Amino acid sequence: MFESLQDRLGSILNGLTGRGALSEADVSAALREVRRALLEADVALDVVRSFTEKVREKAVGAEILKSIKPGQMVVKIVHDELVAMLGSEGVTIDFNAPAPVVVMMVGLQGSGKTTTTGKIAKRLTTRDKKKVLMASLDTRRPAAQEQLRQLGVQTGVDTLPIIAGQSPTDIAARAVQAAKLGGHDIVILDTAGRTHIDEPLMIEMAEIKRKSNPHEILLVADALTGQDAVNLARNFDDRVGITGLVLTRMDGDGRGGAALSMRAVTGKPIKLIGVGEKMDELEEFHPRRVADRILGMGDIISLVEKAAENIDAEKAAAMAAKMAKGKFDLNDLADQLRQMQKMGGMGGIMGLMPGMAGMKDKMAAAGLDDSLFKRQLAIISSMTKAERANPDLLKHSRKKRIASGSGTDAADINKLLKMHRQMADMMKMMGGKGKGGMMKQMMGGLANKMGLGGLGGGMPDLSKMDPKQLEALQKQAEAAGLGKPGSLPSLGGGGLPGLGGAKLPGLGGFPGLPGLPKKK
Repeated sequence: MFESLQDRLGSILNGLTGRGALSEADVSAALREVRRALLEADVALDVVRSFTEKVREKAVGAEILKSIKPGQMVVKIVHDELVAMLGSEGVTIDFNAPAPVVVMMVGLQGSGKTTTTGKIAKRLTTRDKKKVLMASLDTRRPAAQEQLRQLGVQTGVDTLPIIAGQSPTDIAARAVQAAKLGGHDIVILDTAGRTHIDEPLMIEMAEIKRKSNPHEILLVADALTGQDAVNLARNFDDRVGITGLVLTRMDGDGRGGAALSMRAVTGKPIKLIGVGEKMDELEEFHPRRVADRILGMGDIISLVEKAAENIDAEKAAAMAAKMAKGKFDLNDLADQLRQMQKMGGMGGIMGLMPGMAGMKDKMAAAGLDDSLFKRQLAIISSMTKAERANPDLLKHSRKKRIASGSGTDAADINKLLKMHRQMADMMKMMGGKGKGGMMKQMMGGLANKMGLGGLGGGMPDLSKMDPKQLEALQKQAEAAGLGKPGSLPSLGGGGLPGLGGAKLPGLGGFPGLPGLPKKK
């Protein structure tokens, strides 16, 4: 969603960081461009004015213009103000109330209330181990109640039995009573929407609120509606009183202005964002992380969290044991490719890696997109068990059979085998004897670069760290110059796993990681 804004701000701020000294005129010219970029991204005019004024105040101070790296100081100020505009701290749904905690979902028709209700319920059930009851109060839209019941079956969450002819307020009262009797921790009320805001809708919402006494009232708004979503939030807040916002379709190609304006205009926090159609594609909204992504600084914490959620610990341990022996077959390669797909594919991972946001277009131009993963998995799936375990068996006749089975050609199979050979060689080097193997040396070098030298030559186990420790680690990385756009000491020695070894085709490779022996 923020890609065009990210590109515009990136080019503007890169122009500042490349200079030795900045004049007031340089800062003013850059801020004019920033203002234009934000307005084009559909951010509210008042918010843009306030943002640029605050940045100007701080950026034309004497200490900035005379500082060692004035361009980077301006980037920091823009980043800090962007975080302030989005809301300094991420706010989650508050369940600090006597059970059952009532959460009321409001919004217009088609904004994704019912789906979001199912997503929140699934998240609370699986992640927080809460007992949740969902109830549909939408008696107007055909099959709305049946839709929520089906989502309940799909996610394994309890839903309130449907009784035909009941009014929304009666259903709300029955839901709260059923949750008390059933020992539920949380009850989520999915209210009806309209195509526009009207008086009967607001009266109904107020009546449901009076009957059910919700602890949280979440407005579900479609991020693609732009500034109208901000007006919607204002109207609902004036009439019903909302405690937070959920933005859906954040994976769309909208310009992102609504997300940037909402907190500043309404004063209500964005608590969750919908990033896809599937039931697990719901994320907490972290202002600092979003600001980092917009300015191309990556988002290491989200990347680690995604990895922790998607990577199978037992499989990872088994692969680590194989790597230690220097073994790596095509089954292992297929596992790696599937895990990268689960984590959002190449684009998703690159967007979260510091300094790599600008690489996405180059990679797409070089043919390195997610369709490549699918093609490679199709090739591996068309092989026999013996061929996957021992790629040396693949002679011309076998390749011909695999090509017709996977809808590819011999050239694609040869590319895959070459990539596998390079990765297998890299695994041998990493698992090799002497000084604890190359992986340990490489991680030791990275740890020293980040000022973590006292870790016995290795990196800490990120999966066992809490979010505060991860944030502290990211700050250390930034202090060491790893978090700034374009400054990631990257993955050259063996390349990115699954992408063709030492160099990415068409990209000329990356500089080596610190502590990694250079190829002679």
